[in-house]
Amino acid sequence: MLDGKIALITGATAGIGKATARLFATRGARLLLTGRNSATGLALAAELGGDFLAADIAAADTPDRLASWAMERHGRLDILVNNAGILFKGDAAHCTDEEWDKTMLVNATSVFRLSRAVVALMIARGGGAIVNVASDWGLIGADGAVAYGASKGAVLQLTRSMANDHARQGVRVNAVCPGDTDTTMLRREAQNNPARLAEMAAAIPLGRLGRPEDVAAAIAFLASDDAAFITGAALPVDGGNSAV
Repeated sequence: MLDGKIALITGATAGIGKATARLFATRGARLLLTGRNSATGLALAAELGGDFLAADIAAADTPDRLASWAMERHGRLDILVNNAGILFKGDAAHCTDEEWDKTMLVNATSVFRLSRAVVALMIARGGGAIVNVASDWGLIGADGAVAYGASKGAVLQLTRSMANDHARQGVRVNAVCPGDTDTTMLRREAQNNPARLAEMAAAIPLGRLGRPEDVAAAIAFLASDDAAFITGAALPVDGGNSAV
């Protein structure tokens, strides 16, 4: 399904990124993984037979470094998964300038910069697929996370704009929109409180938290040739949250 495809995954050392790397490996992709945790990243790359480059996605030089790395390793890039992200809780009255700026930099600006760096590589070889990890809070109002919701809304508009701009050049650009997913980020938000996690699960129409593997499956589909006629889509993977 992804046999021989060269795939770059950001935020690959935990949660959705790690699950995506593992699924891509089982489907034959050749992996380029990046994140900030070198020990975890190197171990995962060794386990999956891929490569790892430690990088801060927010650094201005990181996109060009990653694009150059892909070309040095494989001479091309077929798939980009923009997964890295951060979350600060707080409504507009309590979100600081620092939190707002950092959220926008990591969640939106870095997605733009890396997509810009690799889209030319994809166009040069006749096409490719970009999958952005947004959020159901980009589709509906975010509760107490104004910067996060705004950043993920920006990712969705970037997805649509790039899909329109590059469709005739063979580059498909789509997004997945996870809901509450059982990751380290979510557990940190819930302060590792089992009662709070159970409450969050009960509020989801399908009655449970998402699993990283649920989101990974959607990413793999959108990255694959099975989605050859899909671009500009925002696919909710949220147990029905955004339908309510």
